[in-house]
Amino acid sequence: MKGGCIQMVDVDTIAQALAPALAEQSLELYDVELSGTGRARILRVMVDREGGVDLEAIADATQAVSPLLDAAPLDSVIAGPYALEVSSPGLERPLRTPVHYAGAVGETISVKHRAGDDHAAKRVRGVITAADDDAFELLLDDGTAERIAYDDVTQARTVFEWGSDAKRANNKKNTKKESVRR
Repeated sequence: MKGGCIQMVDVDTIAQALAPALAEQSLELYDVELSGTGRARILRVMVDREGGVDLEAIADATQAVSPLLDAAPLDSVIAGPYALEVSSPGLERPLRTPVHYAGAVGETISVKHRAGDDHAAKRVRGVITAADDDAFELLLDDGTAERIAYDDVTQARTVFEWGSDAKRANNKKNTKKESVRR
């Protein structure tokens, strides 16, 4: 927890300061997010690595970043009380940067974005087929393609799917075959 108060927090500055310490732990800084207000603020530091992270990696990451957050200059960047939460981004990970979208090419995502001339919010679901510095291509569930600019996205996350319909159908066939063999 911290003392003092501040109106805006520069999470990019925090991310730049934490990334090298996490790299020393063989971890990649996936994202930094600050939510809540007053004493209910939570600073989320999401870390990842090839093959995923376990509790030991999360503990190591916490030990690496905590002293950095308490020291200058970060203590002035995020003044005021907050709770530190270090975790993996999870199966349904948030997508915020072009790097996140590029890393999710081929995955199913859910996106809420401003669309059309009236900029009304629209939620779509589909598979990312490409991502560049300005936007990403999404093959929607209905088979149509849409290019969405990052500036228009209000919320996006990957969608965890237990398996494709083809896999489920194949498993049902295998189950039937096994039951016939017995």
